[in-house]
Amino acid sequence: MRKLTLGLGTALLLALAATAAEAKDTLFIGINLEPPHLDPTAGAAQAIDSVVYQNIFQGLTQIDATGTVQPSLAESWDISADGLVYTFHLKPGVKFQDGSDLDAGDVVFSLNRAMDPNTENAQKPLFAAIDKVEAKDALTAVVTLKHPQGSFLYNMGWGDAVIVAPESAADNKVHPIGTGPYKLADRVEGASITLQAMPGADVAIKTVTFKVIADPSAQVSALLAGDIDYLPGFQAAELLERFKSDSRFVVNVGSTEGETILAMNNADPALKDIRVRQALSHAIDKQELLDGIYSGYGTIIGSHFAPHNPAYVDLTGTYPLDLDKARALLKEAGYGDGLKLTAKLPPVAYARRGGEIIAAQLAKVGVTVELIPLEWAQWLSEVFKGKDYQLTIVSHTEPNDIGIYARDDYYFNYHSDAFNKVMADLDVTADAAKRTELLQQAQKILADDAVNVFLFQLPLITVADAKLKGYWLNAPIAATLLRDMSWAE
Repeated sequence: MRKLTLGLGTALLLALAATAAEAKDTLFIGINLEPPHLDPTAGAAQAIDSVVYQNIFQGLTQIDATGTVQPSLAESWDISADGLVYTFHLKPGVKFQDGSDLDAGDVVFSLNRAMDPNTENAQKPLFAAIDKVEAKDALTAVVTLKHPQGSFLYNMGWGDAVIVAPESAADNKVHPIGTGPYKLADRVEGASITLQAMPGADVAIKTVTFKVIADPSAQVSALLAGDIDYLPGFQAAELLERFKSDSRFVVNVGSTEGETILAMNNADPALKDIRVRQALSHAIDKQELLDGIYSGYGTIIGSHFAPHNPAYVDLTGTYPLDLDKARALLKEAGYGDGLKLTAKLPPVAYARRGGEIIAAQLAKVGVTVELIPLEWAQWLSEVFKGKDYQLTIVSHTEPNDIGIYARDDYYFNYHSDAFNKVMADLDVTADAAKRTELLQQAQKILADDAVNVFLFQLPLITVADAKLKGYWLNAPIAATLLRDMSWAE
């Protein structure tokens, strides 16, 4: 009987071990913002891509953890000698999550849809160089450009350029259907989004729940209680030491493409005066701001460009902290007796905290700022789309997105013939050295024009369960790639 008991005990232990191992194919991720919907081709919110990019939806190409272009739905491509014709060879056997086959017709539909004048796509310039898209055969799509474009393959790796099917595209905001390894399983508005691995998908994590936790204190509590396993974009930087000293967690501080700015409506009666914009730039103590929001983590910037980019030029000295200079510029502009402005702030912690700090700093030079907190949907509607604002604080996380300043209809309401000329030249330039020169010219123009107050590059502060592997340490594009994640044995 004793041997039998031992045998049963051993069997029970093995069964429990197997059950525990099976249970570790689930993952709970904390996110700061809830996506307004789940269609990356119909919205500017980076929160959409953070959930669906390469998980539910895929493009012809993809951007990897180093910011490099890699094959995705296109396993290879050929480029004509004149740089105008791209022939994409699609992977065979790829299916959408509703069981339909991916073919070149879907590529034609997706790119034509993005190019349509009435498209909801927030990144129309990504497709502006395309002349026509054709299906040579079921697995061969041919894209002809109007002119050579050095960034074309990179552009096709954005979330805005994912391939969708004509049968399901209209419903992708609510019922997303893509070609990725995960499908939408459940969504609880305001609380969570759950993805389930497709049958046969080569992924270790089978079920993933994104939990919306905007409050920094709630993020800390959720991590410590084990309610979430992984939090990219941790907001309570002042509490990082608590997690660094806890062996259950791993802390990483990486970089992002997030240029954090005090955006200014350049069409506003006061802010259209460059002297006012320059005054605000001189009045803000960026280091104090960074210390107050992220305990010093992050990098101060002087233009709209990522410091880790090889073409970066340091322009942080363009507007040094100088309160007397700020007051003099305001007086010269006719605001010697003071200026009142409003700042509409999205719900992220860096904007709300930053707004309080900046308001206190600007008060020192006679600028009174009324802070108006908005929910994300309100911000998108009033500020980004409606341009109904004076000031706002936001991080622009799209990669290499300096070209947004060439859009006359963009929410900054900025226009510069000189800047537009540089961007037009960049669009037709493939030579790396020349592209760097043009990008540096563009950065200088933006700094000189004081279009916005360029604050800092958003850090990617990650707190994760020590046993979780495979997540990105930096964010060259807004993404949470699930396929590379796994639990250590």
